[in-house]
Amino acid sequence: MDSPAAADTATTGLTFRDATEADVDALVALVESAYRGDSSRVGWTTEADILEGRRTDPEGVLEVIKSPDSRLLTVERDGAIIACCQLEHRGDHAYFGMFAVSPTLQGGGLGKAVIAEAERTARETWGAEEMQMTVISVRDDLIAWYERRGYRRTGQMSPFPYGDERFGIPQRDDLQFELLVKPLV
Repeated sequence: MDSPAAADTATTGLTFRDATEADVDALVALVESAYRGDSSRVGWTTEADILEGRRTDPEGVLEVIKSPDSRLLTVERDGAIIACCQLEHRGDHAYFGMFAVSPTLQGGGLGKAVIAEAERTARETWGAEEMQMTVISVRDDLIAWYERRGYRRTGQMSPFPYGDERFGIPQRDDLQFELLVKPLV
């Protein structure tokens, strides 16, 4: 559990803004560093043991930035991008994805601040009544983190896109996504 002092330090001097095309390379690097390869092992969100290959690419990030129903919320401190998340308007709910926090800054409260801002933004901008996300079901530590933020497991599973290397190269054959939800009203 984070101490209040650690959380205050983690959230000091943050700027939240929508990503632009000029941010694409920095955002791809951030997402990759948080989930893939040895650099991701510095933080606790790594998927390096279950997936190899890339997590995203410039085309995927640009698609989110340009989509009229999406926002790529970007978090900066001292001019450097340190976190991001995708928000997508889907009628009465919003979808939360592409969440990444710089591995060296994980565990200090920054992720909590980002998800709280994402929920506020979805509620106030779109009137979203619920936030939804999908998480790889074997990521027990990550799912537990979301549960502590008020998300609940639904038991609704969707298949992992085996064979589509845009989503990584699976290192096991039991991957699937579980839908997590949280009321925003």
